[in-house]
Amino acid sequence: MEKIVEQGLLYDFYGELLTEHQRHIYEGIVYENLSLSEIASEQGISRQGVHDIVKRCDHALMEYEKKLKLIARFMKIKEQIQAIDDLSRQYEQNEIEDKAVYCGKLRQLSAGILEAL
Repeated sequence: MEKIVEQGLLYDFYGELLTEHQRHIYEGIVYENLSLSEIASEQGISRQGVHDIVKRCDHALMEYEKKLKLIARFMKIKEQIQAIDDLSRQYEQNEIEDKAVYCGKLRQLSAGILEAL
C-alpha cells in the first residue's frame, strides 16, 4: 500500500487516539501535504521535532492496527460486499444459471461478513 494512503487509513481509524497536538501535526503532513519546515514554523518547534512526532505517530498507529486489526477487518468486509455486488449484477443479467449455487455463495459471503463483525 502506498505510504500516504496507508497513513490516511491508519489516521482515519485510529487518529482520535493521538493527542490533539499529534493530530494537528499529522494532519498537516498527511492531508494538507505540508512540509516539515512549514509545520515546524507554524508550531514553533524544530523541523526535527516535527519529524520525530510524525514517526512516533506512524509507529503508534501501526501498533493500534497490529493489535486491533480494524483496517484488515474493514478491507475484508469491503471485498466481500464487492463480491455480493458482483453476484447481484450477474444475477440481474441472467448470467447465473444455477440459483442454488448463487444462493450458497451469497450465504457464504454474508456469513463471512457477520463473522468479521
